[in-house]
Amino acid sequence: MNYIYILKCRDQTLYTGWTNDIKKRLALHRSGKGAKYTRGRGPLELVYLEISESKEEAMRREFQIKQLPREDKIKLMEQSDWEDHLEEWSLSGLEIGF
Repeated sequence: MNYIYILKCRDQTLYTGWTNDIKKRLALHRSGKGAKYTRGRGPLELVYLEISESKEEAMRREFQIKQLPREDKIKLMEQSDWEDHLEEWSLSGLEIGF
């Protein structure tokens, strides 16, 4: 399974990425080793998550989201019910907050 995600940084900026292991990737981001952009911008909050069956699809979706203006990313986040699917996606206990 592949995940497309958005993190909100301490400075209120948004970071979009994809991974095939969301728990590991969040831990890397939070340890300062996840992405150059997020280093020093913690704490980080997971504010959006969707799944994709293939790596290629996830990469395309990540690119699409990255092209959106901030306002559209916020709408996407507000309209999503991703948190309701965590158990279904075998991600119960995922640390989404700071």
